[in-house]
Amino acid sequence: MIIIFATSNKGKLKEVKKIFNNSKWEIISLSELGFDEEIEETGQTFEENAFIKADTIFEKYNIPVIADDSGLLVEQLENKPGVYSARFADPNASYADNNKKLLNDLLKFNNPHKAKFMCNAVFVSEQNRFSVEGELNGEITNSYKGNNGFGYDPLFKPENYSVTLAEMTLDEKNKISHRAKAFQLLKREITLL
Repeated sequence: MIIIFATSNKGKLKEVKKIFNNSKWEIISLSELGFDEEIEETGQTFEENAFIKADTIFEKYNIPVIADDSGLLVEQLENKPGVYSARFADPNASYADNNKKLLNDLLKFNNPHKAKFMCNAVFVSEQNRFSVEGELNGEITNSYKGNNGFGYDPLFKPENYSVTLAEMTLDEKNKISHRAKAFQLLKREITLL
């Protein structure tokens, strides 16, 4: 059975396809459908943004859809960048731009820079509509470490770990990440339908 994952982020797609591997669900991406329009995320919360994406794609294709919105909340920055994580430096920011701005904004604060990643994952179909959450606590390091992952991974060291997410393999990251937790929950809920 097919589920569309409403994302154009290749890193997220890789992680989520791995989670749904060996299930009865085949995850297909927006690019596989030839959908390349930008879905404007105007929500004030991760959940609102995830539903905006899922609803848009479900209305267009009428096939069950999963979507997520996630981001980084840094305690010393009053939980910023939050829903603006992907466009923290500016609307067209690269991962490098966002990481640089984050490090600059934290210069005036002492270590540790406590932070958490939050993910809200949603499922939308003809009969069902629900959301789940996952989070990962940790801290922001003062320098980039690792070449794996994407986004803020080279700066984020999970609680009780001595390495950043970017220093972990995808399998290691998928055991603990906020997105993995949310999508594992979502997969469990979908399987019960």
